[in-house]
Amino acid sequence: MSDRLARLTPDQLDEAQRAVYDSIAGGDRAKGVQHFPLAADDGSLNGPFGIMLHAPGVGAVLSELGATIRFRTDLTLRVREIVILQVAQALGSEFEWWAHERVGRAAGLTDEELMLLSLGSFRSDDPVEAAAAAFCANLLSSSVVTDDEFASASAVLSAQQLIDLTVLVGYYRTLAQLMAVFDVGIPAGETTPLSGHRHPH
Repeated sequence: MSDRLARLTPDQLDEAQRAVYDSIAGGDRAKGVQHFPLAADDGSLNGPFGIMLHAPGVGAVLSELGATIRFRTDLTLRVREIVILQVAQALGSEFEWWAHERVGRAAGLTDEELMLLSLGSFRSDDPVEAAAAAFCANLLSSSVVTDDEFASASAVLSAQQLIDLTVLVGYYRTLAQLMAVFDVGIPAGETTPLSGHRHPH
């Protein structure tokens, strides 16, 4: 974790914390191939998940929202990971980038696409990916979507997809902010394209 927040191991958890822990370590995130470790060798949770244990009331809801927008939306795996990496780049969130670069590669993102995402200049020939990336870039740069921008997005994306994307950006922005406040980064010895230049916002 960091000097700002202790890493909680399973034997230190009370009942409410244990319920959050089990929902993360034993839920949808833990099924199938693991592209990044949810927990350290001592059982403490990595990244934003360890933070959630310190406020289990909020943590339980955050965890459930995260599972919903990662596994139960109308977005393709590629679109979801493109957007998460856009958030990570815009906010300079090393853990988000470190974790989701791996998930993104598994979803089919290429080295070139990841490089463009790391520079904040992603583009795609796929109309849905291009529309989703442009819509989310607007949210991340100004939090304002003009009538023209909305019309452009809604010509390609459904209302559900626009809602899913808006919540996805907000959720990962929340996680990035939590990790910035509590100074939670990537595992020792790891690097990302964002290393050494956290964004001020």
